[in-house]
Amino acid sequence: MILSDVDILDRIESGDLVVEPLDDLDLQIQPASVDLRLGREFLEFQRTNISCIHPNSEREVEEYVEETTVEDNGEFILHPGDFVLGTTHERVEIPPDLIAHVEGRSSLGRLAVVVHATAGLCDPGFRGKITLELSNLGTAPVALTPGMRISQLTFTELTTRAERPYGTDRGSKYQDQGGPQASRIQGDREFGGDQ
Repeated sequence: MILSDVDILDRIESGDLVVEPLDDLDLQIQPASVDLRLGREFLEFQRTNISCIHPNSEREVEEYVEETTVEDNGEFILHPGDFVLGTTHERVEIPPDLIAHVEGRSSLGRLAVVVHATAGLCDPGFRGKITLELSNLGTAPVALTPGMRISQLTFTELTTRAERPYGTDRGSKYQDQGGPQASRIQGDREFGGDQ
């Protein structure tokens, strides 16, 4: 079952579902979703002369990204073909009986801006700001302004609560993230990590 605006507001008011700060309920609560705003931090992928990135090399991943923070009243220009990691302004906490789906807003999609490549799911138990995988598929640069509504979350109720929700007990890599996070895939078991 997908939560309606009534269900979402009930869950938020009870404290079971956290989306904060919600500065304008009338604007941000949609019929079956919550609009999230763009944060100020971005991780830009550098065009370097390396032959490739090895996912199991934390050093290579860190060398490939550069953090940018947009000043107050500034904007981030997303050029055609660019891929950057952004973050939501809001922090969320997903209860163990829900999953949240990160979706783009159709108004930005019509400008060829997409908000996720593959990571469109927030697991039950996830806490933190959401990293957005921003791409410009169009032919013109698009100015993104921190504070603008950039994405939306829909919520699906599970048939039973997750027995092993996302979180520190599972060693979840992105729990409590406070901004965009580069890949931590090198922590996966197949690369010698414990996850």
